[in-house]
Amino acid sequence: MTRWAFLVAALLALATASAAADVVRGPRPQAMDDLVVVNPPGIAASDWVTGLDAPWSLVFLPDGRALVSERPGLVRLVERGRLRAAPIAAIESVQGGEGGLMGLALHPRFESEPFVYAMHTADVAGERRNRVIRLRLAGETLTFDRVVFQGIAAARFHNGGRIGFGPDGLLYIGTGEIFQAERAQDIQDMGGKILRLTPEGAVPAENPFSGSPVYSLGHRNVQGLAWHPDNGQLFISEHGPSGEFGLRAHDEINVGARGGNFGWPRVVGAPGDPQFVDPLVAWPTRTTPPSGMAFWRGDLYVATLRSEALVRIRFAALRDGSYRTIGIERWFAERFGRLRDAVTGPDGALYVVTNNTDGRGTPRTGDDRILRIEARP
Repeated sequence: MTRWAFLVAALLALATASAAADVVRGPRPQAMDDLVVVNPPGIAASDWVTGLDAPWSLVFLPDGRALVSERPGLVRLVERGRLRAAPIAAIESVQGGEGGLMGLALHPRFESEPFVYAMHTADVAGERRNRVIRLRLAGETLTFDRVVFQGIAAARFHNGGRIGFGPDGLLYIGTGEIFQAERAQDIQDMGGKILRLTPEGAVPAENPFSGSPVYSLGHRNVQGLAWHPDNGQLFISEHGPSGEFGLRAHDEINVGARGGNFGWPRVVGAPGDPQFVDPLVAWPTRTTPPSGMAFWRGDLYVATLRSEALVRIRFAALRDGSYRTIGIERWFAERFGRLRDAVTGPDGALYVVTNNTDGRGTPRTGDDRILRIEARP
């Protein structure tokens, strides 16, 4: 190493150490350790669909068919458990890293307004941007309708990508801070946020920051959105640091809060600082990367990536409207590889999307696949 290179390395190390000292590290909020359950009793897992290419998001149509996004830009149709050979849409998407075609969502009045929403990485006037577009489904044809929102920065990593409609009929968009942590605290920047828009892309009057799409801030890389079926409460999964500020792990499950600041990069864990919203679950020492998630049989189920498990989280609702975690289990640990999405199906089963063909996993025969999880007496 040259003297100059050594000096640069030393300065970078000093800056990282200084930044790490500025990040407040709180404890985990849950009292218990995770319990590994490789083969959960009374639960059966089987292949529903195989042969997918880096799938990211799964949505079920009202008629029982399903749509799956593949990161290279294809939307695939599943009918009666069979994957149609030809894609029903090809969405031009910038490839590389964690970008591409990501989340899918259905219009809340889909039967009368048959629109499918998709978040993808696009080339917008020569600049890489993440945007949400709307497509119209007619039979087995999915065609472009309009751009809904495109003011989201994109990069190789931390693109967020999960979208969904809440019980309020509004579109929620989870974004990442593209490895530029301060974006998460900048209310003018759309990175590291939950955004909330009307189905047409307008800013709702009731958003917490007047005239802004921002619903909450201080997120590092949002990967999952799920609403409690009983009370409509939003739950959020996001990835913790992977080396920046000298920190790793600290992946989180959060309870959504209108106008809430979830702390990144000021805090990690649950320090109890009233300026920030503490997570419901945090893994300060165990790299989990949670992704898509769904409520099933009363509990929250989270697809995880590097830890290769379906995480079951049991919690109790408290009188003040908050929640307390009472159990965490890691199902199927390393049995199916990386897991990207979890969705409750119209038949009452849980459907889980694997993610082993995206360059980071170890593909198994038949990968990638959608698993059907069911409870058996």
